Amino acid sequence: MSQYDDLYAAEQALYQHLLNLVKVEQPERLIERFQSLFVQGGGYPDPEIASIVRKITAIDEAEREFNSVLNRCCHILINHWQMNAKNQAAIPNLVQTISGTGERRMHSRDARRLQMLLEQFKKSDEYLTLQRLVRVVDRNVDRSKPPGERPLSTLIGRYPYLYGHSLLSDSSSYEHQQTVRKLQAQKQRQYEIHLSKYVTYKVRRAQLARQNPKLLKNPRIIQPVRNPTLLDDRELYLAVKQFSGRAEGSYTYKDLAQNFRTHTSQTGTYREFKEDLFEYLISSVDEDYGKRQFYDKLYQHLMNTLPQCDNQKPTDFLIVRTCSQLLNFLVVESPQNPNHYVLIDLLSNIGPTFVMALLLKILLVCRKVRPHLEKRFSILFDHYDQSTREAVEWLIKSLENLQVALSTNFGSVDLSILSHAS
Repeated sequence: MSQYDDLYAAEQALYQHLLNLVKVEQPERLIERFQSLFVQGGGYPDPEIASIVRKITAIDEAEREFNSVLNRCCHILINHWQMNAKNQAAIPNLVQTISGTGERRMHSRDARRLQMLLEQFKKSDEYLTLQRLVRVVDRNVDRSKPPGERPLSTLIGRYPYLYGHSLLSDSSSYEHQQTVRKLQAQKQRQYEIHLSKYVTYKVRRAQLARQNPKLLKNPRIIQPVRNPTLLDDRELYLAVKQFSGRAEGSYTYKDLAQNFRTHTSQTGTYREFKEDLFEYLISSVDEDYGKRQFYDKLYQHLMNTLPQCDNQKPTDFLIVRTCSQLLNFLVVESPQNPNHYVLIDLLSNIGPTFVMALLLKILLVCRKVRPHLEKRFSILFDHYDQSTREAVEWLIKSLENLQVALSTNFGSVDLSILSHAS
């Protein structure tokens, strides 16, 4: 057996050891074991397992290998605990055992090596995704600072559509991907239920106010419901009406997208498709603002997209490519080139609700680019994750509006009751 095969077999034995333990031991005991094995570097009750960790820390590529193994071990425990609500509180405690490590005097060479590797792990992408996962599941939010002074990163739990990009890394196991998807579905469902209840509550309050204002003071007649968003009531009302009601004339955004798809199904060339797409999009943008510069920039961008295909018939591939590049232009291109001047300018001039409406129109025409849009906002979230909430209020308003737009157009939430409100 080669050295590589020997190491692989040893790592599999370590994973199986933890898989067996997580089914029978209490989280508190498992965290003690984890600390002994990966933090203190001594006193682990199973010498064979302890020797596997020493073997990993001794190899030439120890840092990369250790990061991968430690991350996998964390997720073996997390994935199991996540399935049981009473065990979820152990997840932040597990990650705390890593983040709590500091400059302690280690006596043995193996323990010192382990501590050095732990400090390196705390600078890795794997550790960053672990910390984000904690913010999603941890109910004990740090309240030592006013909300506006807390970093944007503390809000990750509010946006399930960012989970696939912000809670997973390239080395995430299949099991962890499944855990994140379940968590995403659960949080999204909770949000939709809370949003529906809140909108219903506000509509009923408005109806009671017209009939008999005195009844509003009786909590038994109308039970207060908390706003599940970070938008104020006026902003939320505008967003819900815009995204779920009539947006332009008597048409909803779904109607407009359906009309566009029907019309362009007969379009002869790709260039004609781009011309039609331009007209479809600008109807959502304030004309005074659009005519200053935005219309020209948008048109130029579309015409510069795959011009070599202009005389071809528009295919599914061309439509997906056009819409994804359009999202790069309107939101942000990449982590390496995180410029978002167009988005900032749009937000400053037409506001977050109408900017998200513009993006929604693109999604409704080409649903395949939804993951691409989510990735754009994940890039922005990562870019600003250590900024205070107060400093990036524009981004928070955008994220909140996008959450409403996605929930009302792609989720199961029914807010038709709002049509009865004045």
